[in-house]
Amino acid sequence: MGGGDQQQGAIVILTTVPPQASAAPRAGASWGWCLVAMALLAAVPAHGQTRPRAREAGVAPGVLPTGPLNAITDVPGVLVGQTTVIRGDSVRTGVTAILPHGGNLYRDRVPAAVFVINGFGKLLGTTQLRELGELETPILLTCTLCVWKAADAMVAHLLRQPGMEEVRSINPVVGETNDAYLNAIRERPISSADVVAALAGARSGPVAEGSVGAGTGTITLGWKGGIGTASRRVRIGDSTWTVGVLVQTNFGGSGGLILMGVPVGRLLGRDGLSGTAAPRGPTGSVMIVVATDAPLSDRNLERLASRADIGLGRTGATAGNGSGDYVLAFSTNVAVRRTAGSAWLESPQLGNDVMSALFAGVIEATEEAIDNALFAATTVTGNGHTVEALPLAEVLPLLQERKALAPPLPAAPARP
Repeated sequence: MGGGDQQQGAIVILTTVPPQASAAPRAGASWGWCLVAMALLAAVPAHGQTRPRAREAGVAPGVLPTGPLNAITDVPGVLVGQTTVIRGDSVRTGVTAILPHGGNLYRDRVPAAVFVINGFGKLLGTTQLRELGELETPILLTCTLCVWKAADAMVAHLLRQPGMEEVRSINPVVGETNDAYLNAIRERPISSADVVAALAGARSGPVAEGSVGAGTGTITLGWKGGIGTASRRVRIGDSTWTVGVLVQTNFGGSGGLILMGVPVGRLLGRDGLSGTAAPRGPTGSVMIVVATDAPLSDRNLERLASRADIGLGRTGATAGNGSGDYVLAFSTNVAVRRTAGSAWLESPQLGNDVMSALFAGVIEATEEAIDNALFAATTVTGNGHTVEALPLAEVLPLLQERKALAPPLPAAPARP
């Protein structure tokens, strides 16, 4: 379902993929990389979302353990739903919805923050989010010219829900990246039904990655980008907390892709784009959504969000002048939720002095989420252009030669 050029006239709802292994690589394991790479890639059909995740292929940035799914949905309560919109030979876009919990978010709000890396974008709802430090709707991601249609559809959907009959104001939060190279963006091809399907289909569990949802038509550092996710678990005192990240990648950089510190883009000597109209250099955008079950204030959530910038930079992004790079962060911890209209807010919150572990978690999870978007993405043709998937058969040997790979993890469970 991830290869957009193969499905004509289809709207595909994607909410889950089978779980992936998350254990740390086995120290000192011996293996022959060429054989492993060939086995991994030989099992990948020409089309469909079955390319290995980065960690399965030995690309495992950082030192912290992942959650069970290595996904934003490892954070308790978080739900993700996606609609992939593919029509004819020119529409390649979609919607990705992130819900902090499955209840009435307007009535039972979560603390939240936004951090702007570079503000050339259309992130709806930020002024109220910053003023109040809370999120009262799900987060939607889509294409640039679809932001307002997506917001309108979400508001209409939420106002129809039980308990919303007297609501007179609501603050939809909708982010975007520009997928115009592969998508007929001027058609504004997102419908209300697409948005409702993503919201209603949001689930816990594994998250579809690559050329799906809001990542259907995106490009990353010269290769097909998309949706990616990862998580980290951190220990603070006698408690363990999870940080999860989901990205919509559509960004460039001056030097090309970097994986595990290796300048892969420069070593390949090419990218997956062709034609004079192909976007080059530090253009494009990225949306980064950070979730945690740690009890944090909106102030410390903004501090957490700012560290995602470090993980982004590790992949080769340079946040150019025309790039819209945003981080949204929220806490799902029940103790810090905010009931609408409450006169008092009294909740336990982690202090400043213990934030460093969470900072490290979000840096690692952001880097790996971007890697996962690139590894999962499939080649897509649309709007008269083609963007190739990252050529893993060439990339993995480059990393192995430079001893940048961890031993690959055991195979993930069979896909249903």
